[in-house]
Amino acid sequence: MDGENLVYTVDEALASVGFGKFQRLVLVYAGLALFADAMEVMILSFVGPAVKSQWDLSSSQESLLSTAVFGGRFIGSFFWGLVSDLHGRRMGFLGATLLTCGAGLLSAFSPNYASLVILRCLVGSGLGGGSVFSSWFLEFVPASHRGKRMLLLSWFWAFGSIFEAFLAWLVMPRLGWRWLLAASCLPAFALLLFYSHVPESPRYLCMKGRINDAYNILEKIALLNQSQLPPGELVPDSTIGLDEESATSEYTPLLSTTEKMDLDFRSGFQSFLMLFSSKLIRTTLLLWELLFGNVFSYYGIILMTSELSSGQSRCGSNLLKSENPESLYINVFISNLAELPGIVLSATIVDRIGRKLTVAVTFILAGIFLLPLVYHQSATLTMSFLFGARMSTKAALSVATIYGHEVSPIILCSGHFIRSKMLTG
Repeated sequence: MDGENLVYTVDEALASVGFGKFQRLVLVYAGLALFADAMEVMILSFVGPAVKSQWDLSSSQESLLSTAVFGGRFIGSFFWGLVSDLHGRRMGFLGATLLTCGAGLLSAFSPNYASLVILRCLVGSGLGGGSVFSSWFLEFVPASHRGKRMLLLSWFWAFGSIFEAFLAWLVMPRLGWRWLLAASCLPAFALLLFYSHVPESPRYLCMKGRINDAYNILEKIALLNQSQLPPGELVPDSTIGLDEESATSEYTPLLSTTEKMDLDFRSGFQSFLMLFSSKLIRTTLLLWELLFGNVFSYYGIILMTSELSSGQSRCGSNLLKSENPESLYINVFISNLAELPGIVLSATIVDRIGRKLTVAVTFILAGIFLLPLVYHQSATLTMSFLFGARMSTKAALSVATIYGHEVSPIILCSGHFIRSKMLTG
């Protein structure tokens, strides 16, 4: 027994040092990435209608701008996941951020429609690396804190979407869509400025056999958190996600420790194929369906709000369009505010009724809000229903993401890949 106390894993080290100042700094950096991600996604609500009007585009051409972004995420979410597994988390989100920032800035100078579509597709490819940031953050968090801390990342996304609506409200009427594209790159540029201070994941370092480097980072965590590492020697940890012993979620481990260790050293394509093994295929398909339903509804509500507010709706009903030329920015801003009560709702009930029941309840609630929109409603009621639906889908998506990380980080990463593909359809 004494000999066993002389060694410890990364999970045991993180449990010993706790959640402190170091993790809060990591949270801010990962949160800034989601803040930037939200801005680049929400910009679709404003740039599409403006470009359509300026370049006399068809509705299909306008829609292609959104499709190009999600098509890029389809490629990027898989590619940057492979890069982060093969070359490190830091390399993964450095490449993704460079692409997002560079292509985003260049798109502000697009001379024509074709170049804008291509550059926004490249931006989407960079945004596909967003899952690397959230996974990287979780790899510094003790297992018992991971569910709650994932909700903290949701706040950064919410504030990013709200800030983008406010920024568009200020910039678009005065300077136009090109300046909005350029200004929206600033959070991604901030990520590059602080990149040199970003630590590599100790889990990744252990997986690659770089035990001393992993130990040095864990020492820094303990020092900054004013705590102590366990006595003994650090040994490689076979898991990259949630450890099986200390997890407090509604699932049974999908893979044995030996199978997880073997998976760690496989190529990315082989890991992807393992999702369809007899042990994982049921969970894989169910999680993909869950993520597809959540994301389809979430982004559908965002684009619906923009469509109904732009005065260009093909359904013959511009209920949210008023005489105020800034109605688009006002309506999208109000809709984005629904993110905040959505996160509060999910945080309030997730630990009381569980992950799966929370997703089910909030998804049903979203359907209740959306159903009346099939019929003609007043502008006030339409906006109220959209607000409630956005709040509910945000709550469902936040908890579904937590649940996916807890059940299988590998499946969740692939789920980001698949959901981006489905949105392009």
